Amino acid sequence: MSSLLEKLAVIAGDIKLSHSVFALPFALLATFMAAGGWPPLGALLLIVVCMVLARTTAMGANRLIDASHDALNPRTAGRAVPAGKVTVGFYVGVLAVCVAGFVVATAGFWWLYQNRWPVLLSLPVLAFLVGYPLMKRFTRLCHYYLGAALGLAPLCAWIAISGTFAWEPVVMGTGVLLWTAGFDVLYACQDYEVDVKLGMFSVPSRLGIRGALIVARLTHVCSAAMFLLLWWMAPQLEWIFACGLAVAIALLIYEHTLVKENDLSKLNLAFFTMNGVISTILGLTGIVDVLI
Repeated sequence: MSSLLEKLAVIAGDIKLSHSVFALPFALLATFMAAGGWPPLGALLLIVVCMVLARTTAMGANRLIDASHDALNPRTAGRAVPAGKVTVGFYVGVLAVCVAGFVVATAGFWWLYQNRWPVLLSLPVLAFLVGYPLMKRFTRLCHYYLGAALGLAPLCAWIAISGTFAWEPVVMGTGVLLWTAGFDVLYACQDYEVDVKLGMFSVPSRLGIRGALIVARLTHVCSAAMFLLLWWMAPQLEWIFACGLAVAIALLIYEHTLVKENDLSKLNLAFFTMNGVISTILGLTGIVDVLI
């Protein structure tokens, strides 16, 4: 049992389970908005479970698909599979359990709330999520594909709660897409030389670090515009969310001051800490606005 727990702990660290905080606040905000207040507790728990299982599946697939490339990159050679910390078979087994758990959790919306859409969309959504590492082999738009994967979170949560389509989660999801793509372009700067050597597609490998920084800034400007549009069009979001958005935009600006063409030493601070704070602020202030 201790060996099993140790292996699971290795995988949790490998996929950075704590980084579920990037998309989860937006899924929760969409949940509260779709419910028009407090959602049923069961539905709220199902949303959290689905989010964690979906991200675990996506990141686990990423680690498996990229294992051979990770072994050639000094930054990633210590990951679980290339370093031999866990076997491919064990990793695949964990992913199979996560996929099955995700489908069962989405079916919970059908059993408890007579909403079939989550379970009907469960496998197509997972298929889309696990496609990201493949995109890096074909297109420099891979960063935006990753953004779309995270951007599905508020739309899926909205459909799971309401069973209907609306433009608010689409606009929110687009903001998440652009926000994610922007910081992923920044993150890819640290692999510039390796991506060029291995022929991997990324914005930095095509435009260089200076060009990538410009693209990331423009992408984040567009993201801020989408969140402003969301605030304008969603009557549930008022001054509290507006204050949170102002703080988030200020943090985005600060994030870009941390990353320079000739100094990427603060990239992890910009990527992990700042973006976790940004998503949490936007999610919490939006939920408070919905509730009051």
